[in-house]
Amino acid sequence: MTPRDLVQALERVPEKRLKLVELTPECVDSQGLLDFQRCIVLQAEIAAAVEEALQYGKQTRMVVWALQRLLDR
Repeated sequence: MTPRDLVQALERVPEKRLKLVELTPECVDSQGLLDFQRCIVLQAEIAAAVEEALQYGKQTRMVVWALQRLLDR
């Protein structure tokens, strides 16, 4: 794979909106403090969102590794 091939492949990757970011406003009260009761209600969604973010980070590290290998050629 050439650098150009990699760039073209990355350009086709759709934007990712992490659920963890979307859930954050739902976890704070009107004063901007963490709403523990709301977090308890959203516990399953938060856990799934954390897992999604961890997987996204893992995949991102793999892309960075591939880019570094190309640059080292």
